Amino acid sequence: MTLEPDNAARIEQLRKERDANFKDVVNEAIRLGLDQMAAPAKARVRFETIPLDCGAPLFHGPEGLKQMIIELDEEDDRRRLGLP
Repeated sequence: MTLEPDNAARIEQLRKERDANFKDVVNEAIRLGLDQMAAPAKARVRFETIPLDCGAPLFHGPEGLKQMIIELDEEDDRRRLGLP
């Protein structure tokens, strides 16, 4: 078996931290990994958003979008300059 360099480095680091031999660290890592892989998948929690009516759009069509960009740019400029 050939280990990828990143895995070999992590095993060596654990070996030193635990003052253990290479074989024991590798076997523990494989055992934990196989246990995790064999475990049943965790149930996912369903997430739903609640729709919110924000009223009519303030900007309509391409011209409205251009106007919105202009106003946002102006607001950003005022904020950067410290103006109200």
